[in-house]
Amino acid sequence: MKREEEYRYDERQAAATARDAARRDGRTFRGAGEPDAGERGATPDPAGENAERQKVRLFTGDRVLWIIIAALAVISILVVYSSTAKMAYDASAARTTAHFLRQQLMILAASLVVMIAVQKINCRIYNYFARPVYFISVLLTLAVYFIGATTNGAARWIPLGPFQFQPSEALKVATVLFLAQQLASRQSKIDKIRIVPTWRFWTWRSSPAQRKIWREGTVPILLPVIISCLVIFPAHTSSAVLVAMASWVMMLIGRVRFGELMKLVGWGVAGIVLIMTLNLGRSETAEGRVSTWIHLWTETQVDKPIEHLTDTERSMIAIHNGGILGEGAGQSAMRVEMIHPESDYAYAFFVEEYGLLLALVLLMLYLWIFFRAIEIFRRCGTAFPGLLVLGLALLITCQALLHIMVTVNLIPETGQTLPLISRGGSSTLFTTIALGMILSVSRQNDEKSHDTPRAETLYER
Repeated sequence: MKREEEYRYDERQAAATARDAARRDGRTFRGAGEPDAGERGATPDPAGENAERQKVRLFTGDRVLWIIIAALAVISILVVYSSTAKMAYDASAARTTAHFLRQQLMILAASLVVMIAVQKINCRIYNYFARPVYFISVLLTLAVYFIGATTNGAARWIPLGPFQFQPSEALKVATVLFLAQQLASRQSKIDKIRIVPTWRFWTWRSSPAQRKIWREGTVPILLPVIISCLVIFPAHTSSAVLVAMASWVMMLIGRVRFGELMKLVGWGVAGIVLIMTLNLGRSETAEGRVSTWIHLWTETQVDKPIEHLTDTERSMIAIHNGGILGEGAGQSAMRVEMIHPESDYAYAFFVEEYGLLLALVLLMLYLWIFFRAIEIFRRCGTAFPGLLVLGLALLITCQALLHIMVTVNLIPETGQTLPLISRGGSSTLFTTIALGMILSVSRQNDEKSHDTPRAETLYER
């Protein structure tokens, strides 16, 4: 009896050893008397294959989003190459028609490398670096007003040798990142917090209730957004408005009390009136653009000399020339007349050469980015990655919509570029960083590798 028990023990030990060896070799052990994978026809192990595929895949995350990014990059090359032809023939600059094409290809290639690196990072790391990244971006944007290069009456760039860096583009992404962190960490009590103090400012220090509002809501949630808008506003008013809009929607999704958000709208309107009254920042430029926009809608523009046309009028002529099918690649006539067909009016230029049908497809691509972000958001389960994805997608999609509405004269001129398409380094770089963060969250959704702190669930009550 004892010998039989020892024999069974040795058999179990041998089976365990064989099983461990099979796991190390990547095979599945079926037990004594069962055929191995080679005898059964070698059915592969799906889990092992998936794990191996995850190791070697370079482009991870939402595949549809990758296709959209590739399509926008191709369109960018076409638009920049054709629209910069007039700049190549400038007698004061020794450039060829391929100069700006090579430049744009280098920017897109570098941005692609950055995006691939960003989408491999765990999104929780963004949470840890949100605060320092935000403060560094604010300081750099402030530094522009002292050491930056001024163009068209606005200081927006810091010269870095042959390159120019626009810190406000970094600050837009950093604000969304920081706000997502602040909202996520307060999800368990966010619907009870007040964020907007009373207009009776003399009670802010004396009233315990007002001090609580400042401590719990105004300083951590609202003040960072206000600082970002104030810092960006003097050089790029429309970017400040864009940050404010995206932040407001993020607060709405993050379950901030709706009454507080409506108070915030009231404060915003009062702030705009005050700025315009005191003529702060670029109020004069903004007022002139609004007046021009109203004039275009209310006065007849027949028989107006072409040298007196605004860029918006020229963009509408370009759209009219394009028609349904377009003039054809490289056949634009208005690129010579428009000041910035490669950046501020890239969409109108695209319509002229490729037609309204393809222009509608381009518009759908930007809307598709936002709808893919909604799908990624639904799969997150916790607040930080979800709010981060939606906030970044709002920045990209709203910027594209602002650009398109300017070209068809629905709103006054803003100077917003078309994300990933318009010529430009800082805008393209930080757009791809934002897309890389979205893809990072999507990748972790697929891998189910998100940590799920209970205090951050969007459904916490």
